[in-house]
Amino acid sequence: MSFPPPGRAEIVDWLAALGDRPAGEVRERIDSMELAWLAHQVEQRYELELDDDQLDRIRTIDDAVRVLAEALKSHV
Repeated sequence: MSFPPPGRAEIVDWLAALGDRPAGEVRERIDSMELAWLAHQVEQRYELELDDDQLDRIRTIDDAVRVLAEALKSHV
């Protein structure tokens, strides 16, 4: 079963769940703990492991949207 790539709102929700905080408290920049959590969410939901190059390109929520869309497009 294939799912569409996550959008900005979904990624914000994932990050908010990390600290059990409201989505409005999620900052644009993604720190190392959030990046690890995001990678875990992608592995669980899409059965896709992001490589080091992809992870290095994720510094903001918008970066995450873009990198995940690219990764999932090539992961068929």
